[in-house]
Amino acid sequence: MKYPATFTPEDGGFVVTFRDIPEAITQGDDEQEAFEMAKDVLLAAMEVYFEEKRKVPTPSATRPKERPIPLPASVVAKILLLNEMLDQQVIPSELARRMDTTRQEVNRLIDLKHTTRIDRIEDAMSALGKQLELSVA
Repeated sequence: MKYPATFTPEDGGFVVTFRDIPEAITQGDDEQEAFEMAKDVLLAAMEVYFEEKRKVPTPSATRPKERPIPLPASVVAKILLLNEMLDQQVIPSELARRMDTTRQEVNRLIDLKHTTRIDRIEDAMSALGKQLELSVA
């Protein structure tokens, strides 16, 4: 999952904005620093979506003059899980019941700061009637 970012030259550096994630704005003294800062602010914005239990927008196609900013695969899997739970209006306690586990474990599955085995996210998706698929591009 890669979000398109605009790098706007400004005052000897670059300001980075995301059309799909308007909360994510950052800057860097050069393009490389701006790119690294963009990855950081994008991840921080995802944490806000998770804390507020809001659906994370799907990234748009990258337009000319935009750069795609990737998210770690573990974060992508958790985004897909959170979005599916929100789409189906399944709360953590209900997903825990379906998975025959605790609500605390489900809360960890949708916590970006908690390391989660990918197979547990796969189990959660299965409990939602979905299948998690990975691919190499």
